[in-house]
Amino acid sequence: MQLNISGHHLNITPSLKQHTNEKLSKIKHHFDQVMNVNMILEVQKDVQTAEATIHVRGADLFAKAESHDMYKSIDKLINKLDSQILKHKEKLHSHRG
Repeated sequence: MQLNISGHHLNITPSLKQHTNEKLSKIKHHFDQVMNVNMILEVQKDVQTAEATIHVRGADLFAKAESHDMYKSIDKLINKLDSQILKHKEKLHSHRG
């Protein structure tokens, strides 16, 4: 899995990278065919935004989350992406018939 993290008005610290990698392992646990993850972390005044696009076999999944804390934004984002991954995985298995 290739992970690209970029920051707008924010320096990407090693602790942010580590937190993101730990959370993305949850997604990789549910669906191991994740090929590419592009994540953008952004700060605008009081709102901290995390958005990501995941390229998996057969689809591109996108999610965005906002909060007053970047770590909470990342957690919300991963939860959204995880539910999308599970839904995509269910579609793949249900159409094989």
